Amino acid sequence: MKRILLPTDFSENAYNAIRYALQFFKDEAATFYILNTFTPVSYHAGYLIENPTLYGMEDVAMINSKRDVERIEEKIKKEFNNPKHEFVRISAFNTLIGEIEETIEKYNIDLLVMGTKGATGAKEVFIGTHTMYTIKKVKCPVIAVPSGFEYEEPKDILFPTDYNLSTKNPFLSLVKEICDKHVCRLNILNAYYGIPLNDQQEETKNFLDEYFKGNAHIFHIAEGVDVLEAVEDFQRKYSINLLIMIHNQHSFFENLLFKPVINQIAYHTNIPFLVIPSEKKIH
Repeated sequence: MKRILLPTDFSENAYNAIRYALQFFKDEAATFYILNTFTPVSYHAGYLIENPTLYGMEDVAMINSKRDVERIEEKIKKEFNNPKHEFVRISAFNTLIGEIEETIEKYNIDLLVMGTKGATGAKEVFIGTHTMYTIKKVKCPVIAVPSGFEYEEPKDILFPTDYNLSTKNPFLSLVKEICDKHVCRLNILNAYYGIPLNDQQEETKNFLDEYFKGNAHIFHIAEGVDVLEAVEDFQRKYSINLLIMIHNQHSFFENLLFKPVINQIAYHTNIPFLVIPSEKKIH
């Protein structure tokens, strides 16, 4: 049974990511952990229940958090009512990322699904601060769902890679599983700068060809453009439903995800993306 973590701040953006997760795994037995974290200062006065003096601020925040997490669960069950799905509610006095890390460890979480708002200006990274730090810190795959994205079954997946990934990465099986369950086509994209692949990169490419031999997969080369442009161009030409990246601690990934966008038009992703950590915990 899959164990999926769903952080929420009770925003529409967070609920949209929850809806995506429920539909993505609609045919699988899964336990969803609905997580809300709080600190008393994050609860403004309008949230206080009557007679707040009877409680410490932390107690009030906990009561409010538990109530709202329960409401989210009720809303999910009303909307989806899937007998294959179970829910665990978690309210915690902690930072978001701190609690996410503890929850992943405690419950042996397989996957984290969270919303992202994207860039609003040219100097911002395109996925939002919380999501960015979460991806960098956690040792579990993360699906980031852009705000307002309506669920589409992942039929065409884009997987940009420089072939500097470890073939022993334990999370590669998740990509295979997604391809199997959703009968996807996997588009493996390499940005080519005029330097041929070295022997190790060729070995990795051959490994991927063999690993996904039971799935529809195509190798693509984007010539003369950087990775961001290659991904953007590909998205314009094809109807991609999911973007997959491996955080291999190489500059390739850092450039793709965390580099501030300097040019006039900020790069926006308008599709969900799955980030797979390297096999070692990323600090």
